[in-house]
Amino acid sequence: MFISGDGPFHTAVKETLKIFEQIETARTMSNRHLEPQRNPTGTLNKTGVLLVRMKERIGNPLHPSIICVLLESACLGSFFHPRLQNNQVLGIGSGSTIVHAVQRIAERVKQENLNLVCIPTSFQARQLILQYGLTLSDLDRHPEIDLAIDGADEVDADLNLIKGGGGCLTQEKIVAGYASRFIVIADFRKDSKNLGDQWHKGIPIEVIPMAYVPVSRAVTQKFGGVIELRMAVNKAGPVVTDNGNFILDWKFDRVHKWSEVNTAIKMIPGVVDTGLFINMAERVYFGMQDGSVNMREKPFC
Repeated sequence: MFISGDGPFHTAVKETLKIFEQIETARTMSNRHLEPQRNPTGTLNKTGVLLVRMKERIGNPLHPSIICVLLESACLGSFFHPRLQNNQVLGIGSGSTIVHAVQRIAERVKQENLNLVCIPTSFQARQLILQYGLTLSDLDRHPEIDLAIDGADEVDADLNLIKGGGGCLTQEKIVAGYASRFIVIADFRKDSKNLGDQWHKGIPIEVIPMAYVPVSRAVTQKFGGVIELRMAVNKAGPVVTDNGNFILDWKFDRVHKWSEVNTAIKMIPGVVDTGLFINMAERVYFGMQDGSVNMREKPFC
């Protein structure tokens, strides 16, 4: 890909291309892996609008997952440039977006000699912090966080989130909850009017293993819908979280008052937490299809 221009947006896209081989963002969609033989072509004009034209040698269009990586990277370029400051404590979220985020943070630290401390939300985040040579800490030593950054599975019009598709919802919520500012980076597919419009895998609920059956019954009896125990792909049995718990995925059948639902589910014995992040995100940056970045802030009453 030929990319012209300078600035954080252009740099972010260039850096994304460099790490395609390091991350598996070209993973399955439509139950198909990308072919390894790829010849990406495209251009980026001086206004910073990314025109993604990536084609396979056989002529098929590049899979949408690659395009969304570029869009998330554009968001990171816009977000990080003014907001990283010296002596900050950062909360590092989990998921594919965070791979780019940690790389960007590490480069800013090196270029500007910044003193930053990073609090992970998962084993993945911890390994990324160590891999890129950032300062790893925890809530025992740094109970107050200046800024937390994470992705989301879906964002509604009120900036309520569904998170936990990667199974890290409890630690993600803890870190976000103790942060002065919580910022979300996502691509345009995650932007919805109502929760459930785009994300159809349900709301994750982390539960104590011995209670997953009664919790499942309690949730569906009270709120309807269908609930499933999340099963592992590369091991026999269910997914086990970093906390040693199970995850239930609740596929709701109607729009609810999510604040009330979140509170009610958390009161069920055996529930650790839910993937509903209510009134937590201050801003969400969406990477749009044309390469631009759309920012939405928490609505004020």
